Amino acid sequence: MTLKNKPIIKFFTIKLLVCLLLPIFSIQAQTTTDNIFTLEEYLGYVKQYHPIVKQAQLIATEGEIKLLKSRGAFDPKIEVDYNKKTFKGTEYYDKLNAAFKIPTWYGIELKANYEDNEGYYLNPESNVPQDGLYSAGVSMSLAKGLLANKRMTTLKQAKLYKNISLNKQSMAVNEVLYNAVEAYFNWLKHYQEYQVYIDYQNNASIRLNNVIASFEAGDKPAVDTLEASINLKNRALDREKSRVKYIKSQLELSNFLWLKDNTPIELDYSLIPDTNSPLIVDSVLNSSLLEVNNDVLENHPKIKSLVLTKEQLVLEKRLKTNNLLPKIDLQYNFLTSDYNNLNSLNTHNYKTGLNISMPLFLRKERADLKLAKLQLQDIDFSLSETKVSLRNKITAVQQEIASYNTQQQIAENLVNDYKKLVIAEEKKFQLGEGSLFLINYREAKLIETELKYITISNKLLSTKAKLAQILNTLNE
Repeated sequence: MTLKNKPIIKFFTIKLLVCLLLPIFSIQAQTTTDNIFTLEEYLGYVKQYHPIVKQAQLIATEGEIKLLKSRGAFDPKIEVDYNKKTFKGTEYYDKLNAAFKIPTWYGIELKANYEDNEGYYLNPESNVPQDGLYSAGVSMSLAKGLLANKRMTTLKQAKLYKNISLNKQSMAVNEVLYNAVEAYFNWLKHYQEYQVYIDYQNNASIRLNNVIASFEAGDKPAVDTLEASINLKNRALDREKSRVKYIKSQLELSNFLWLKDNTPIELDYSLIPDTNSPLIVDSVLNSSLLEVNNDVLENHPKIKSLVLTKEQLVLEKRLKTNNLLPKIDLQYNFLTSDYNNLNSLNTHNYKTGLNISMPLFLRKERADLKLAKLQLQDIDFSLSETKVSLRNKITAVQQEIASYNTQQQIAENLVNDYKKLVIAEEKKFQLGEGSLFLINYREAKLIETELKYITISNKLLSTKAKLAQILNTLNE
């Protein structure tokens, strides 16, 4: 649009109406929403396809695998021990020992056994009936290993680790999403700055055309055309610098955009950020100015992970305490050669054994117990420190948000006031009372204030994202 051949008063009237009716930051040539890439759409891509988000899902998978592994300690087992020796035509021995064992929760193991031994030089104690010898019995720990043992403790800890891994996954995804949101807000900031420079370059171009028209009409001196031309070139230079920053921020945003087959994609340059993001940021990020209370802290994944880790250490301490007891292992097996007749299993035919052992000084066991107690003290300190740290971080960010809201309102008022000053100077210049230098000066201060407004608005959005990161609500 050019007003070269139109009355100057009409130009200033139109400009005044435009400044008063349009929002602070107008988006030129935007008539549809097809080219707007919203924050919600952007986060949807990041959550679904970003490699680090997928990698974080492996943490939970690892917890499930470790739980499966620990459950394997309770799997029933089949054992077969077969030995045979023949030398110079003589069968020294032919021994078969097959067992089926079922481990149970406490230090008890059920066992069924079959023996079939023969041979010329067979040890007499290994002699069995012609059809073999069957046995069924139990082995158990009467002291150390009864109420707490390594197998039981490992399974309980694995169940806790599964929940710990879910919390770790949540925090890892939350961190990726926070970085992605920061990149989006940075892209929005540079886009808004770029639009400001475009708008005021257009203003400078219009002003130059009108000053040239006034000079040709004999109303303005030639030096005014030079000053208007210099101003236009400065605006063009600022616009180009801003354009480079905008493109760089768009490329940084593309770092978080991937397809499902792990293919990185580059954002199309025709897409622009959603300038209405400040209106929906709280709902998209699931953040708000919550009161800091115990529920917020206790439900935080970091606190939950520490609490679950403490429970693991409590189990470890219980195991170390149990290890102070002497080892007393008892075995009792009923023997029979007729497996079809259960009545043949009685106390007249049996095999039993007792194994007792205990270190004299228990130095290793006592040291392990002391270390377990130290670890519990350490995790208690970490829990207390983390709760206080989280509470203070949340409070500090809430104060920042309140401050940026106030700063944003002040900056908005300043922008409006500077716009009025620029309009007033342009009217005076049109009436021959002002100067082009003063108009350019007023406009430069207006641009500076609009950029401050954009910066404050960006800090407000970033601080809200920081609150969501601390609260761990980005991946909900």
